[in-house]
Amino acid sequence: MPTVESPSATGPSVNASYALAVLSATAEAGTGGADSRAGSRADSWAVPTDRLEYGEMRALWDEVLAAGDAGPHTGLLVGDRMRPDGLHILGHLILTCASLADAARAAERYHPLVSQAGTVTLHRRGGAGRICYRPTVGPPAMHPQQVEAVVSSMVRAARWIAGDDWTPLAVSFAHPRAGAAEPYARVFGCPVTFDAQENAITVAGEDLDRRRPLYDPALNGLHRAYADRLLHQLSAAAPTVTERVRQWLEHAALGDAGPEGPARQLNLSVRTLRRALHAEGTSWRALLDTARHGRARRLLETTALPLDRIAPLIGLSGATALVRAFTRWEGMPPGAYRSRYRGTGAGRGRG
Repeated sequence: MPTVESPSATGPSVNASYALAVLSATAEAGTGGADSRAGSRADSWAVPTDRLEYGEMRALWDEVLAAGDAGPHTGLLVGDRMRPDGLHILGHLILTCASLADAARAAERYHPLVSQAGTVTLHRRGGAGRICYRPTVGPPAMHPQQVEAVVSSMVRAARWIAGDDWTPLAVSFAHPRAGAAEPYARVFGCPVTFDAQENAITVAGEDLDRRRPLYDPALNGLHRAYADRLLHQLSAAAPTVTERVRQWLEHAALGDAGPEGPARQLNLSVRTLRRALHAEGTSWRALLDTARHGRARRLLETTALPLDRIAPLIGLSGATALVRAFTRWEGMPPGAYRSRYRGTGAGRGRG
């Protein structure tokens, strides 16, 4: 099995497959010289699981943008030309997901395998969901075109599942628009806003939950198992504070979990822990919420425990609080989730 080569620095790293995909997509977008750069870079990366320091990825984007004929829309067009192998195992995993919601949750967990310079999260409210991308490096370290490449590649990946004519409800970017509006409308096919609070794709709830008619849970499980091994290797090679807190939460009793626990394990003060998580683009509250979500799903999928027994196991006050939280997470109450899960046999596809 290939190993994950850790970068020489302790900062965020990026998968070599994604870097090569950026160069290849740039060539398709009409930027001269990208093919020769891709060839020379490929010679220096031995296997697809090689990692680049983020500084090298930023330098690559500097070259791409300096030579780009697509101007301010380079990132938008690069992401729209992304292929599954550009996202390495995450791309192949998305291709085997049962629904857009499953794909978004896979991106939440496995995006670090593509890049540790940002996080992907899915938030559901009412009849829609928001798939958000947040850089974990400061604004000066990431070109707006890099953000646009990530967001447009997520829309492209959704179309691998939902079809080329699928469109989100809306797309937003936290940075100002630097070019004409028409290319954004053409790529996304929906309203696009700038100077927003977050980089996000808004998706209709029925689109998120629509299950693919041809879904192979065994193949999906194989991809997840491989992705989990790579994620473990990446975390062991250079674990971030966020990853170490996630690992702590996986085994913690969530009923009384507080930041003091992981802070003690990491030999940090609670204040320092909170500041480190903030610098990595997350928070203790967000990580605890994600852990509760995952634990609730597992208990609903693998046990017959009633809701009033599950709630305290994940740190909630009772069945009413669990119903409210789970509906926010999944867009449906826990009873409906359990019935759907058991009715479709989806458990066979979880790695």
